[in-house]
Amino acid sequence: MWGSTVRIDGVTKRYGSVAAVDGATLEVGSGELVALLGPSGCGKTTLLRLVAGFERPDGGSITLGSAVVSGSGAWQPPERRRVGMVFQDYALFPHLTVAQNVGFGLPRRDRERRVPALLALVDLCGLGGRYPHELSGGQQQRVALARALGPAPDVVLLDEPWSNVDPLLRTELREEVSRILRPLGVTAILVTHDREEAFSLADRIALMRDGSIVQSGTPEELYFAPASRWAAEFLGAGNLLAGRVDGDAVHTPLGVFAANGAAGAAAVDVLVRPELLELAPDPHGAGEVVRREFRGHDVFYRVLVNGVELVSQRPSNEVVPLGARVSIRLHDGRVALLH
Repeated sequence: MWGSTVRIDGVTKRYGSVAAVDGATLEVGSGELVALLGPSGCGKTTLLRLVAGFERPDGGSITLGSAVVSGSGAWQPPERRRVGMVFQDYALFPHLTVAQNVGFGLPRRDRERRVPALLALVDLCGLGGRYPHELSGGQQQRVALARALGPAPDVVLLDEPWSNVDPLLRTELREEVSRILRPLGVTAILVTHDREEAFSLADRIALMRDGSIVQSGTPEELYFAPASRWAAEFLGAGNLLAGRVDGDAVHTPLGVFAANGAAGAAAVDVLVRPELLELAPDPHGAGEVVRREFRGHDVFYRVLVNGVELVSQRPSNEVVPLGARVSIRLHDGRVALLH
């Protein structure tokens, strides 16, 4: 059976005076792929190890399916949790063949049947007799994933599996993992500090900072409606404008927009993502292009408007010369208000 809910409720883990995980709360639905995203040292891997059972929490509870596996007086060791783990360095046994690595942890009676099926699942047919050092990095990752899937776990945990991989290969490996996991409907939690990785793979993202989950939602929700200035800056480039709320409207250097969710606030920061700023050459426009950064598929323009420098990200086929006067339009009037 694939897929099981994961409920993390107020979980805390301390190492001396340091709270590596501090009251983290999250629910992952059956068959969902959720990314734990945050900077290095924020507690992502510790939280993953708590779910796996490699660490005991100091407070809170963790529930897998209908079973409380830690907290409230309960404790289940890792081998009883039906959780598969793909480690950052894959942790393959160098002295065992690919088939022996995949079969490790399976009952002997099941290996002859299960190992060939698992190798076929990850497109490694015919490579069962090789050793890990004879494989490419991508093939090693697939061996690690096959081993994690071997016992048919309810949950698969991936701890930054691409952090040591060349950026060009990383995209290919992400696509492979998604291709393997999605049809199975397996519940998965991915730890990463790479927002592009989280955006491209996850159904939802749980954003972590200083041991706590500060916001969770779909990639689009977090990117366009971050809960704080820190979240806005961590999740991508953005223009933060001073705004003044007047009734149902917020006044900014770019114009007046709906003040959704700003009740009772007088002054707010207004977030405008660069790709939402559309530029049009206009001799009488209010903006001037003062810098231009060509990045291949797109161009970052720095535009001076009423003494405020803004960043606009446009496709590279929309050419606006350096020094040009431009008018600026906000696509769909989409802004986020940060208190």
